[in-house]
Amino acid sequence: MTTYITSYIIGSLLLLLIINLFLRKKKTVAKPDSVIEDAKRENDIPSSLEKADMVEPVKPSKEVDMGEHAEAMNEEADKAKPDIEDGVAEAMESNKAIADEEDHLAEAKESKTKAPYKPLETTEEINRSKVIVALMLGAFVAILNQTLLNVAIPHIMNDLNVSTSTVQWLSTGYMLTNGVFIPITPFLINKLGTRKLLIAAISAFTIGSVVCATSVGFSMLLIGRIIQAAGAGLLMPLLMTVFLIIFPPEKRGTAMGIMGVVMIFAPAIGPTLSGWLIGHYSWRVLFELVIPIGILDLIIAIAWMKDVTKVSNPVFDTIGFITCTVGLGSLLYGFSEAGNNGWDSKVVVLSLIIGVIFLCLFVWRELTTDAPMVDLRVFKYSIFTLTTLISMIVNMAMFAAMLLLPIYLQNIRGFTALDSGLLMLPGAIIMGIMSPIAGKLFDRFGARPLAIIGLIITVLTTWGFTQLTMQTSYSHLMMLHIFRMFGMSFIMMTVMTEGMNQLPLSLTSHGTAVSNTARTVAGSIGTAFLITVMTNRTAFHLDNYNNIISSANPYIAEKFAQLGQGLAGLTGLPTGAGQTLAISTIYGKAAQASTISGINDAFIVATIIASVALVLSFFIRRANTGSKEN
Repeated sequence: MTTYITSYIIGSLLLLLIINLFLRKKKTVAKPDSVIEDAKRENDIPSSLEKADMVEPVKPSKEVDMGEHAEAMNEEADKAKPDIEDGVAEAMESNKAIADEEDHLAEAKESKTKAPYKPLETTEEINRSKVIVALMLGAFVAILNQTLLNVAIPHIMNDLNVSTSTVQWLSTGYMLTNGVFIPITPFLINKLGTRKLLIAAISAFTIGSVVCATSVGFSMLLIGRIIQAAGAGLLMPLLMTVFLIIFPPEKRGTAMGIMGVVMIFAPAIGPTLSGWLIGHYSWRVLFELVIPIGILDLIIAIAWMKDVTKVSNPVFDTIGFITCTVGLGSLLYGFSEAGNNGWDSKVVVLSLIIGVIFLCLFVWRELTTDAPMVDLRVFKYSIFTLTTLISMIVNMAMFAAMLLLPIYLQNIRGFTALDSGLLMLPGAIIMGIMSPIAGKLFDRFGARPLAIIGLIITVLTTWGFTQLTMQTSYSHLMMLHIFRMFGMSFIMMTVMTEGMNQLPLSLTSHGTAVSNTARTVAGSIGTAFLITVMTNRTAFHLDNYNNIISSANPYIAEKFAQLGQGLAGLTGLPTGAGQTLAISTIYGKAAQASTISGINDAFIVATIIASVALVLSFFIRRANTGSKEN
């Protein structure tokens, strides 16, 4: 714990120092408003002639003879006639040109929606396929690595001789570092551009993997995980931002559906692959496996990735960075520890209080500064706000199956990690197949009908997991999980895309940062909350069993005695030892049944959480998908 906190503080300070040193080397660019005003002044054209340039008509003198004056006027009229005719012809041609221009503008306005879509902030030719490959391969390897490690935790504990509370920092530290880097993604995109940022993110992730694979102690392994998380934390917001920029609004559903395949396929194969590798090789292979993939993606990024936004020189919000780092770090740490130590722990309470205070300071800072690190104006858009809230709630409910099912399968039913991964694999594959289909349906119908259908299925299947027993069949669990993932496939990317479609392109990077941060916090809350529910309800059910199955009850005492004698006869143990064995066996069965009941209760809470999201989904509206700019 001390090692991580020290690394966390030092890493944050180093990041702050590097950014500030980098900023000093750049000159501040002119404000867009002043550039526009200068252009207006330079191109200002007078709308009227100066008085000095106007020709005054000559008044005829009274002394001039009227006849001579008439003849002179006739002669002047004859001379001016050709000029007048030429002027009329020129005027007619000018009017015709104006009419043609108006027709051209009208046609352009009508065909605006049919015109080829170009990213707002760049004129560079972009090969979408190459950019997609570079981004998705990086996101895939980052998500895969995170899911690979979960199964290897017990083996790392034994190999490095560390406790459960210590080894959990491999996951907690990864999550906290992600929480720090996600909010600064908009600044880094504007500062470095999407190409340099992707190369930097992949490089950091690959270097972190090398450190982890060659680590000789837990401290070195933890440092490698933090370096990995720094790169991975930048990848997902960057991926979403680029997708939303290079695809027009009417095609974003399909695009985000394709992105969903990577986000779902990596967690699908992760546990199964990890279970098989751990059974045959060392846990270090899990990190060695992703190193060549990272190097390959780095080469692809250098060759194919392009900047899809203009590189500028934004002002770094130092105060915002500090308040965000301390606030999010404390909040996520508090929720993480609540699942292990309980909500009444002094460390948990103090962490949550510090987190809330600093996040309030962060919000105040971002709303009052001229150059916010994360532009919170995204919450002015009602559809984005609602869909972000629904995504958070769904994320909390989704963690129920991800956390509770492996506990039930491995700790209670005795299945191996490989068996547990294989049970979840078909559901994840179904979700991966359905994700592009759901994206196409989104482009046609919008998010609301898909979200309602998906959440109805999710609520029903989550309720099905509240009936677990020791006799529940493996195939029944697999079918429930398949249908649950089928419902989830209509929710995850479609709801988020609907909200992002409402934002102007200038706020896209800020919207993705806010959305990813919110889902990270929601996942942390969901994990801590559901684990707490399971733990507390397990203790409650065990207390009930202890009150019922008590040796103070004569009937129960007699049955204990008979069981003890039977076990003593079967095992050849003394009668007293048989009695002790009988009591421990009964209490073991009671603890097992209590844990199953606690898991069922946690799934009941997850069902309620999913039902709240279902109610909110009825209020989703179709976002205006026209390209907008503030």
